[in-house]
Amino acid sequence: MSNIVRIPALADVHVHFREPGYSYKETIASGSRAAAAGGFTCVCPMPNLNPAPDTVEHLEEELAIIRRDAVIDVRPYASITLGRKGLEPVDVAALKGRCVAFSDDGSGVQDEAVMYKAMKAIAAENQILAAHCEVNSLLRGGYIHDGKYAAEHGHKGICSESEWAQIERDVELAARAGCAYHVCHISTKESVDIIRRAKARGVNVTCETGPHYLVLCEDDLQEHGRFKMNPPLRSAEDRSALIEGLLDGTIDMIATDHAPHSIEEKSKGLAHSAMGVVGLETSFPVMYTEFVKKGILSLERLVELMSTNPRNRFRLGGFGDWTEFDLDASYEVDPSKFMTMGRSTPFEGREVFGKCLRTVHNGKEVFTAEQI
Repeated sequence: MSNIVRIPALADVHVHFREPGYSYKETIASGSRAAAAGGFTCVCPMPNLNPAPDTVEHLEEELAIIRRDAVIDVRPYASITLGRKGLEPVDVAALKGRCVAFSDDGSGVQDEAVMYKAMKAIAAENQILAAHCEVNSLLRGGYIHDGKYAAEHGHKGICSESEWAQIERDVELAARAGCAYHVCHISTKESVDIIRRAKARGVNVTCETGPHYLVLCEDDLQEHGRFKMNPPLRSAEDRSALIEGLLDGTIDMIATDHAPHSIEEKSKGLAHSAMGVVGLETSFPVMYTEFVKKGILSLERLVELMSTNPRNRFRLGGFGDWTEFDLDASYEVDPSKFMTMGRSTPFEGREVFGKCLRTVHNGKEVFTAEQI
């Protein structure tokens, strides 16, 4: 039996392709092939690179690799601040035609005055600021959620306030600056509530969360690096609030935060592994299995969250691209078969439904299942 559907190709506004600077983790070539294998034809890589894409010259290094190696549409971010150091905003006017939006992902902009100045400049050029929200002074060396698992297993926790306090600050700044503001990878119930209330009063704010925050929580943690990411897996209560936010429209889109690392970097347990998991090749099947098959979301709504909404908000285009999935094909997630160089996923060994059969971008077949 098979149940093959053709749907609009997926788009992901939050990935890490690691080039230039860290190509031992992932390359534009490997990352874009992994995206195509997951049903995506447009992805937006984040700026925590070396050099950071903070000037036209530095961004051009990344764009040159994209033009040479990408098999799909890859739209990079420029950084919000020079060197992603949070001290001085970039030249937005010079960069705006070359990037999808502006982000310092990997770190929050700590200085309120710097963030407001950046928002004003970004608003003046009709661009989007996508914020990684994290208050450094509240991290206190933590690396998983500051909850019961951390307490029971002697781990240092990251408190929820480190995320939501900066979102609370930023929605006020965005309202004052008139800036289109997007919140990356939200994970806490307070974040959902702050964004819901900001939307209700007309703030131009959107947000994303990842499949792992919607499907897993701290109760699923194991002593392995494949469960370590930033923000961390939160409480079951937080997960429920995220699902509620997904259902009522507070959360606008699903993004993977695909963040590959080497096997060595991810094999040091929860305490010492690098933060980040891969997700491009599991995102749709995990969401389809856990939400559509269980009747929580319709397939049409999932397509909105993973294709239509990100393409509309970030002006990505590509509405003629499509992908085919066999929705009845079930299999275990096996990282050894991934096209990404990353192998670390919390969904390893999980049975999922939905096999990508082919992906078409600009009329050209960029992936077929035979490539696996």
